Amino acid sequence: MTGYGKAETIVNDKKIHVEIKSLNSKNIDISTHLSSIFQSKDLEIRTYLIQNLIRGKIDLYVWAEDLSSLQNTTLNEDVIHSYIEQIKNISIKEQILAPKDNWWDVLSKLPGITQQPSWVELTDDLWMSVKETISKATKHLIDFRRQEGIAVQAKFVNKLENIDAYLQDIAKYETLRIEKIKQNIMEGLKSLRNVEYDQNRLEQEMIYYIEKLDISEEKQRLKNHLEYFSQTMNLEENQGKKMGFIAQEIGREINTMGSKSNNADMQNLVVKMKDELEQIKEQVLNVL
Repeated sequence: MTGYGKAETIVNDKKIHVEIKSLNSKNIDISTHLSSIFQSKDLEIRTYLIQNLIRGKIDLYVWAEDLSSLQNTTLNEDVIHSYIEQIKNISIKEQILAPKDNWWDVLSKLPGITQQPSWVELTDDLWMSVKETISKATKHLIDFRRQEGIAVQAKFVNKLENIDAYLQDIAKYETLRIEKIKQNIMEGLKSLRNVEYDQNRLEQEMIYYIEKLDISEEKQRLKNHLEYFSQTMNLEENQGKKMGFIAQEIGREINTMGSKSNNADMQNLVVKMKDELEQIKEQVLNVL
């Protein structure tokens, strides 16, 4: 959802500037920073952004610059008179010397002594130009997002392939793991002297215990989730939330395999899968 767009246009000696930025967010959160002349159009602007940007923390800046050489910056007489009176009063009160011949040196450093010519009306023609400029900047941001999306998709493909490869590696240790568990149980029983046990009951209990450690279903579900994530990723648009849910299900199966593994090599592979999944989850936040 990260992106940036910028556009400018000139109409009737006025230059319109538009900048728009987008960051990750679960929903859409819009902040508008508009010149006072455009404040009345705030709701219309927000509606347009919601329809076109869907999700993200959006910051929109719209301001105008007057290019007319006939309208120059003027001094704000009321502010200047106020400053002079305040300085004189404070000088008397604090018994310090007020400026004599260097008033302009003092006043020129104070804020607000100049004023820009104000625009008294937002005409239809000007507003149409502003809307077109906002639209251009928004399209630039969407194009930026699309390029980011291509890079994110490549990362997803890589991470999914890595998880699948680790899943295939787990199969190498499954048979050895079961045999090792059986061997440990039998050796433990042999170490117990003068203890009799029912061989049939032992076999039943071993089968039950080994079934509890079986991860065949988790492996199949994980593979299905990886395929579903890949399919969802290739759909048209606005699949970010669904991909987030699928990533959670992938994590659930990986965690279950880790708790059942009872084997150091398998646990190492599970840790690697978790690391790949965390990187997927980070990038999912950047998907609409």
